[in-house]
Amino acid sequence: MELLPTIWFIAIAVLWTGYLFLEGFDLGVGMLMKLFARNNTERRVLLNTIGPVWDGNEVWLLTAAGATFAAFPLWYASLFSALYLPLLVVLVALIFRAVAFEYRGKVDTDSWRARWDWAIALGSFLAAFGVGATLALTTTGLPLNANGDREGGPLAWFSWYAVLGGLAVVCFSLLHALAFLALKTDGDVRHRARSWFIRLLPVLLLPLAGWAVSVQVLAGKPWTLAAVAVAVAAAAAAWFMACNGSEGRAFAALGAFLVLGSASIFGAVFPVVLPSTLSPEFNLTISNASSSDYTLGLMSIVAAVGLPLVIAYQAWTYWVFRRRVSAADIPEAHSFLPAVAAKAFTTKG
Repeated sequence: MELLPTIWFIAIAVLWTGYLFLEGFDLGVGMLMKLFARNNTERRVLLNTIGPVWDGNEVWLLTAAGATFAAFPLWYASLFSALYLPLLVVLVALIFRAVAFEYRGKVDTDSWRARWDWAIALGSFLAAFGVGATLALTTTGLPLNANGDREGGPLAWFSWYAVLGGLAVVCFSLLHALAFLALKTDGDVRHRARSWFIRLLPVLLLPLAGWAVSVQVLAGKPWTLAAVAVAVAAAAAAWFMACNGSEGRAFAALGAFLVLGSASIFGAVFPVVLPSTLSPEFNLTISNASSSDYTLGLMSIVAAVGLPLVIAYQAWTYWVFRRRVSAADIPEAHSFLPAVAAKAFTTKG
């Protein structure tokens, strides 16, 4: 097996796993703005937990996509052209979500905040669902012909695997966010988040477990089956630790579940990077979809220098903002607009 393409396949799998781990609780908190928070103060608590880190978390998505483009250009071209429509929805959702973070607090009226709260919640949901559908189809297949082009219309990609993957990431993000809020907040939000986490864990992990099992049925290997079994044990450990009030360990165990589940999925399809549902002969693999050894070698040098620096900086950011957030830390809301303009927004709402 070719060494450099294998290394970069593993690297891309790690980048996607890192994105799901970091952006997972980020997107989940966005969805919980409408599902969990009871009032504006609690919504501001939720926003403050991810405020210093959400934009840094999104860098992992850009890095994963960029690494795919550079290391496996045929994989990138086939995947992003075949899934142009859902990925466009993801892009628009992320834009609206980012704008909502910035604009929500500009005017102190309930109607103004409600609009942006919906933008955050729906943007987070659509982004999570779209990314999940994309990754699921990457591991289960698309109708690709011999040239790597999609056969069929603009919805030819839509299948139950896409729905399963979308629900898997949405549900995991919600559960991951509850674990994060139990770890990062204090007071009533903390206790409710832990309670919800304990009650919902068995349900919210089912789609991701179903995706992992589906891939094992299609192309499982002995070690990937073992990884699924250990992942289930990690999920059980997360539930047990949450019941005992060990929020940090529960969060870590849930992360272990994600890492093991991701390893089982990517490991099962290896060395195929994008299966074709039309014929196995049209599969894209690490051999026929990769860049030259010179390109991969140069990328490896740059990544060996730059990636540790990025990880160190992001870890430092989380350390700096490690303190818990509570409702008592939230100052009084205020408007950046004059009183007359703020009243106009209230009247229109």
